[in-house]
Amino acid sequence: QVQLVESGGGLVQPGGSLRLSCAASGVIFSIYDMGWYRQAPGKQREWVGSIMADGSTNYANSVKGRVTISRENAKSTMYLQMIALKPEDTAMYRCVAQYVGRNFWGQGTQVTVSS
Repeated sequence: QVQLVESGGGLVQPGGSLRLSCAASGVIFSIYDMGWYRQAPGKQREWVGSIMADGSTNYANSVKGRVTISRENAKSTMYLQMIALKPEDTAMYRCVAQYVGRNFWGQGTQVTVSS
């Protein structure tokens, strides 16, 4: 059974930083492309960025330069390091594992950026 569990969210002040984690189980993690999405209340889900099985990364323009996605295959875990957080980064952040057209989603972790 595939399971993705996000953690690391919370309340942070503008300009602060957070590191989110996505721990996977039930998959051969190293062969999966992984991604982060977010959804704010009343808004559509937004792609944040991805890290491929080969380690290459891509980021949305809205977060480029402020986020870094990495993965640790030995721990079956992906990370999202965010800096210089803005109130508009407030959202539920979810990770996704993708392989040959199949997507597996985590439940999400809430990030709130507020003073």
